[in-house]
Amino acid sequence: MGKFSAIYDRSRVPLYLQVASVMRQRINSSHWAEGEQISTLEALEEEFGLARVTIRQAIELLRAEGLLHAQQGRGTFVSGRAVNNRWLDLATDFDSLVESIRNNVLKRVFIQRDAEPPVLIPGEGNPASAYTFLRSVQFNSGKPFSVVNLHLDQKLFLRDSKRFTRSAALPKIVEMDDVVITHAYQMFTIGVADPETANLLEIGLGEPTADCHLTVLDDKGVAIYVADIHYLKNCFVLRNDLLRGSSRSHPPGDNPTDKGAGQLAEPRKRRRVRPEPEEAGPGVKL
Repeated sequence: MGKFSAIYDRSRVPLYLQVASVMRQRINSSHWAEGEQISTLEALEEEFGLARVTIRQAIELLRAEGLLHAQQGRGTFVSGRAVNNRWLDLATDFDSLVESIRNNVLKRVFIQRDAEPPVLIPGEGNPASAYTFLRSVQFNSGKPFSVVNLHLDQKLFLRDSKRFTRSAALPKIVEMDDVVITHAYQMFTIGVADPETANLLEIGLGEPTADCHLTVLDDKGVAIYVADIHYLKNCFVLRNDLLRGSSRSHPPGDNPTDKGAGQLAEPRKRRRVRPEPEEAGPGVKL
């Protein structure tokens, strides 16, 4: 293995799976474009410092996934990218999140009233008096892409249990006239699939997942909605304009927030999120 031996030893994942992961990334990033011939077996042996049988195992795995195909006497070529790769845009503000989560297909797989309360991050609200726990799987083109574990304030759940059982919870909460949302804390981390998540997402135990923790507070500081969402590692992308709203994105004097030369614009007041009557579009369902 030479110079790669220390790298391979850091993981207990079989060598051919490690190589297949690198090759899959090259396909998905268009380093190897569709229709292009990939490196020869000899070149891959030399690059990865592994035996030919290991390289062949990696190629056979990608052929089974439909990413590669062999042409006798010519070599191995890229068939295409992974289906629905990076098709999901993650919301980066509350309004777009609510607008994006109405119409996804979900399947509730577990519901429990009077569930154990969620673990709240310090500073992110106080627990409700009781919670209903709802676990669901979200689908795209018939394939699961995320598992949602939701603790919902039980008082809200009991007001419309049928709807909360069969559809997304957050849009329903926003529609309630007497519920005022003051904070929505969101945090993303990289995790791994536990047995339940692996089974529902149809992936291997311990495979990487993208994990989102979302806590929504009402005007009394109660955490009325606490969700842990586990996404397939390759289904989403996070896009942001880092200069959006910045003075750098406007010529001097052309920024609508400018009050004048040398004068700072007044800060915007925090807006309380209240129910809006408009319909929303498709997206992630929480």
